[in-house]
Amino acid sequence: MKSFASKERSSQVKVAFTTSGNDLNAPLDSRFGRAAKFLVYNLDTNAFMVIDNRQNLNAAQGAGIQSAETVARSGAKVLVTGHCGPKAFRVLSAARIKVYTTDAATVEEALERFRTGKLAMAPSGDVEAHWA
Repeated sequence: MKSFASKERSSQVKVAFTTSGNDLNAPLDSRFGRAAKFLVYNLDTNAFMVIDNRQNLNAAQGAGIQSAETVARSGAKVLVTGHCGPKAFRVLSAARIKVYTTDAATVEEALERFRTGKLAMAPSGDVEAHWA
């Protein structure tokens, strides 16, 4: 029988970052729902994939909720972004995805802050709905 600790080690932890680029040097997008892309980084393998989120850039409404569903489908258990609205935050919380906010300039800087424990988990959404 596996202990909880060994089960945690064997599961792959994925962290989603909001961005407009395709690699770790890309800028971190401060907007969650209207971020052009999500870079999903696997902490266990150091590999990543990029998910296109352009369909939500110009959405009249629901961009945050749809983006939260996209992140949940990616398998990420953590989201690092600049800001997250209240509706998106509720969807992410329901999916058991932890949200961290940061002012890091790049995905790589945000990843380093996350790895070294320099980010605090957000207790709630920190911007109004429809924030651009």
